[in-house]
Amino acid sequence: MRLLPRDERFFDLFTAVATLNLEAARHLTALFKSGEEHRGHLVDTIKRVEHQADDLTHEVVTRLDRSFITPLDREDIHMLASRLDDILDLIDGTARRLQIFRAGEAPQGAILLANVIERATQQLLEAVKVLQKSKAQVIIAACTEVKKLEEEGDAVYHEWLGRLFVDEGDTLRIIKWKEIYDNLEKTLDHAEDVANVLESIAIKHS
Repeated sequence: MRLLPRDERFFDLFTAVATLNLEAARHLTALFKSGEEHRGHLVDTIKRVEHQADDLTHEVVTRLDRSFITPLDREDIHMLASRLDDILDLIDGTARRLQIFRAGEAPQGAILLANVIERATQQLLEAVKVLQKSKAQVIIAACTEVKKLEEEGDAVYHEWLGRLFVDEGDTLRIIKWKEIYDNLEKTLDHAEDVANVLESIAIKHS
């Protein structure tokens, strides 16, 4: 039995944005692993994905304004769309910084954090895909995993930020990579925000 009224398009849009988040996260991991000569293409690819997500998010908001009856609380729809879009904005911002800073070879910590982000966006996609079916247990399990990944990311962030100040003698490189690390950590914080929104929706409709 469906506990939510049918409205395929809202859920399709959420799933589409969550899928783009995962795609962008995978490109980000590849970006950190790549040499300078390949980075321009990857940065541009992430920007294109970000534009696609913006268009989908705009469609969610437009549809919300025009819908008399919505399958979820209006505040929840707006919050989920906004928080999902925030993740991709941060991934795009990180990619742009890497290009603008000409930051050189990525430290292993950046690659590790990008991988954690990739795994977190995968979990968020798994949760969003079953949102329409009100599979609360699946959603909450995925959200719990995102929170564990955020903690894992925090540990990686603190370890490798510390290494940056100990191992690097180049002050300018320290400044560049500290900002990139900060952005990666913030991305994981926003992934946890999405998990909290999804968890709240699941509990309301379980």
